[in-house]
Amino acid sequence: MPDQPSYPPPPEDVLEIGAPEQFAALAHPLRQRLLFALGQQPSTTSRLAAQLDAKKGNVAHHLKVLREAGLVHIAESRHVRGGTEQYYQRTARRMLVAEPQAAGTAAMLAAFAHELDRSPAETLTLRHLRLTPAQAKELGDTLTKLVDEAEEGAGDQPVHGVLVALYQQAQPTDTTDSA
Repeated sequence: MPDQPSYPPPPEDVLEIGAPEQFAALAHPLRQRLLFALGQQPSTTSRLAAQLDAKKGNVAHHLKVLREAGLVHIAESRHVRGGTEQYYQRTARRMLVAEPQAAGTAAMLAAFAHELDRSPAETLTLRHLRLTPAQAKELGDTLTKLVDEAEEGAGDQPVHGVLVALYQQAQPTDTTDSA
């Protein structure tokens, strides 16, 4: 088996998600899983299909949607056995959804749940805190910095997913009329 080619890191460190086509692309669980799978290194449609236990045609379609939304790009094309093999890569190491939309958030959480379901070990904590706006900003900045500065192990180590969310809990709406 030939050595795995070495690829440069994604062209961007952070990509801020905001365009309607990006939210539409994030609204499908398989596209979320493809982005997760491309988080470490570029891969081909065939390898992604095998890794995700999906049909190659489905993977190709969803990669096209992700590419048109600017979330993945072709890192390299190689000629093999009379055809062309394309290696897809995320356009950014980290994707930031500054103003989440319900469909994209639901798809992201569904993909996250699927990954957790297949994971041999997990840590999942939900906690509600009363914070001032300054405390919330400091906590968000600290969490982001912690994840961004985490050192990755060697390529033979297992991949661990990290989902960081800090949100202000919605206030209950009063459905009674005030007199």
